[in-house]
Formats: sequence, structure tokens, C-alpha cells
Amino acid sequence: MNIALVGGGIFCKEILEKTTFDYKQEGVNAAIVAVADPDPKSPGMVLAGKRNLLTVTDYHELYDSKYNVHLIIILTQEQHLFEDILKTRPPHIRLMAYDVFKIFWKAIGIEEQKLRERTEEMETILNGIQEFILVITPEKEIVDVNETFLEKMCYARNEVIGKKCHEVYQKSNTPCSFDDIVCPLKKVIDNKRPVTKVMNRLNHNGERRYMEISIFPIWESNGQISKFIEISRDITERKIEEEKITRRLEQMVKERTRQLKETHSKLIHQDKMASLGKLSASVVHEINNPNAGILNLIMLIKRIIDEGPVSPKEMEQFKRYLTLMETETRRISRIVSNLLAFSRQSKMRLTQLNINRLIEKTLVLNSNLLKINNIKVEKRMDPDLPDLTGSEDQLQQVFMNIVSNAAEAMEAAGKGELIITTRHSSKNGKVTVFFKDTGVGISDENLSRLFEPFFTTKKKGKGVGLGLSLAYGIIQEHHGSINVQSEKGNGTTFIIEIPLKHESV
Repeated sequence: MNIALVGGGIFCKEILEKTTFDYKQEGVNAAIVAVADPDPKSPGMVLAGKRNLLTVTDYHELYDSKYNVHLIIILTQEQHLFEDILKTRPPHIRLMAYDVFKIFWKAIGIEEQKLRERTEEMETILNGIQEFILVITPEKEIVDVNETFLEKMCYARNEVIGKKCHEVYQKSNTPCSFDDIVCPLKKVIDNKRPVTKVMNRLNHNGERRYMEISIFPIWESNGQISKFIEISRDITERKIEEEKITRRLEQMVKERTRQLKETHSKLIHQDKMASLGKLSASVVHEINNPNAGILNLIMLIKRIIDEGPVSPKEMEQFKRYLTLMETETRRISRIVSNLLAFSRQSKMRLTQLNINRLIEKTLVLNSNLLKINNIKVEKRMDPDLPDLTGSEDQLQQVFMNIVSNAAEAMEAAGKGELIITTRHSSKNGKVTVFFKDTGVGISDENLSRLFEPFFTTKKKGKGVGLGLSLAYGIIQEHHGSINVQSEKGNGTTFIIEIPLKHESV
């Protein structure tokens, strides 16, 4: 619909200023196309000319079909003007009288005032909110912001409105696509729901600020996003305070750790002193027993010799006495060796060694013990076992302790079987050794204490409980593990895992 205004006074100028002369832009399908007034210098005629509208001094010219006018609105109170147009207008042109239009215009003005007041209220509310509020288009253009944003981010309005959000926030001409910066607008589009996250942003002075932002999409009826509403707050001070608290806590933890280490060192020292007293008592008892037995046998042999010539029967007794003396002497030697190894603090001498050959050597050294106790040894050793880096002496000490313990566990039965298995896992780079015996086994309550120093399940006089503790320490130094599986009456299996490469090499 094309509209012509008759009367170019102040009222006409007001209408042209307060309305969009091309209503097609607003989807109304109507436009003011002409103004008629006998005075070409009237305010309405001048403004219409500036807007390239048709201006005529005789309103009858508006009847010409080439102007395609559909409605004439009279903006003057001259009654004869209304009556003349009403008589002379073509049938296709409608007419609206001044009084009627004035009523509509007044009603529009009242609604306009309400809308303006409401707009001012909303602006006051938005500008009073401490959070930043921005309106952003799908093309990432900022079209509105509140005063809090401008004040806190040190911007003037003309420095923000019309700019891309990445130009303002990241000082970049390209959209956010960095590894550490994911565009929140894109996340809203991808997820089809609001997004909240914390991001780093630059203010006008280039200072980096921590922002907690929430993006809310405004949807159109066709399912497209018309705008994004971003509500954010500057949490930089909070983040700085959190970092200060974290540093204080770290310092407190560091100081507490130092105190705990000092306390731990004191406790270890006290424990060592207590262990030393316990060790001294145990060693004196363990060495005195076999030593007293040897001394008694020596005195007995001397007395028999002093009584006269030694008979063949007495010579047989001497042999038994000497065997007992040898056994007791070896027991003393074993106790002393374990004590020395347990207390040794020197660095291991590492070499390349083969576990299979080391086990074979250990079995040769223990062959007499195994034979006396009628123990059969079954070897299931991997022939392709690779060499590993370790201390040959210390690992042999471990195997010696386990083999001798197995022999003693099967001693009461008068026979038994020891199965030794070696395997290699290329996946974890370790060698695994299994020692499985058919001895008396270990009860559940003793399993957890098996590797404790001075703990032993042997009969009095059989040991001080250092062998397995020593073995555990040696395997730990090789960065390996030693575990035991046992059930009372059903034998025991020791499982040792040792990495092929030592970490210190």
C-alpha cells in the first residue's frame, strides 16, 4: 500500500521522523511515497524532499495513476480540503480524515511512550547488573552491550558495537579456532542448548582476564538462531585468590611433609635401636645354643680320649659327634652371614647374569641338603630365558634362602618335591621365577608377617627370621617383587619377578 500525506506542516514532519518511510523493511508492506502542500518550504515538504519522496504543491496530482497512491491521509484541520478530496478522488484511492488519523496517532504515541519507558527501565536494569551482557548475531557481530561491560573492560560503545566478538575478546581477525580456545557460540550451535564455561579474554588494555560465561540462544520460528545472549562475569580476582590459596596449601603441605620426614627419621632411628636390642638378644641366643653344643661335644671327646685307647665303637661315636659339630658350625656361619647381609649398606655390583644358570649353581650348593631330606627337584626352566642386569651374589642369597626354607618345610615328611619354573614376558620385560614345594605350608595369620625382620615360624634354635626379610630387600633393590601363595598343609609357592633392566643402569 502506497500512502500520500496532504499537509506539510509540523505534524507531517513528526510523522516522517517517527515512522519508517519504507514499511517493507519491517514486513508491513506499506510505504509513504508522497507529500502534498502548497508551500514547498513547509517542514514536511523539506524532509520529504531529503528522503527522495514525491512532493507536489497541488494534491490533485496525487490522483494520477502513475503514482499508484492507495491511501491519502489529511494532516490539516481544513474541512474544505477533506470535502474536496472526498468528491474528487478516484474510486481506488481511500481517504483518512485528520480527526480519525489524530486519534490513531495519539494512541500510537501513548504506546510509544509506554514502550520508551519500558525500554528505559530495561536499560537501567541491564546497566545496573554487575554481569556483562552482550547481544551477538550468528555472524559473531556484537550489536549491543550493557554499561558494566564497557566500564569493566575499558571500552567505549563505538569500539565494540559492530565488531566481531573475536576482534574484541582475542584481538584476532579470525574466529576462535585455537586448541585452547573453543568458540562457545559454536558449542551452542553444535549442542543446541546453552553453554557455560570459563575462558581467558583480553580487555581493551590487553590484560588477560578470567571470564565465566553463559551463552543463551534466541531461536526463530524456523528453528534458526537469530541472536546469542552472552552473560558473563569477571572472576579474575577470585582465580588469583584461589591460586594464592593453592600456593599456601602447597607450602603448608611441603612444610608438613618436611616435619613428617623428620618425625619419620626419628621413629626409624628409635625402631633401629629397638631392633638392635632385639637382634642382639636373638643373636646371642642363637649362637650360644650351637656353640654350647659344640663345646660339650669337644669336652666329651677329650674325656673319652683321656680315659684310654679309643675303641672302634668310640671312633664311630666320634664321627657322629664331628657331623653334629659340623652342622652346628654351619648353622653359626649361616646366622652370621645373614646378619652381615642384612646390615650391609654398600651399593650392589651389577652384572649381566642368567637366572637359569644361577638357579643351577644354587641347587649344586644345596645338593647335599636336598639329598639328605630326600627331596626331588623338578626344573621347568625356559631355555630361551634372556639375561638380566642384577647382583649375582645377592640374587643367589635369595635363592639359597628360599631353597633351604623349602627343604626345612619338607623335612618332617621325610621326602618332598620342589618344582622350579622360570618364564620370560616380553610384554612387561620381566623374568618370573616360581619355587613350589610340597611342605607343611603357612597359615593365613603368618602369611602377612612372613617378610618381617625377626619373624620366623621355625622351631626354637632353627633361625632368627632374617632370611626372607633379607630376600625381600634384595628383590626390592632390583625393582622387582616377591610374593607368596600358601595354604596350611598344601605346600608353598614363592613367586619372584625381576625386570631385565635395572633402573640405575
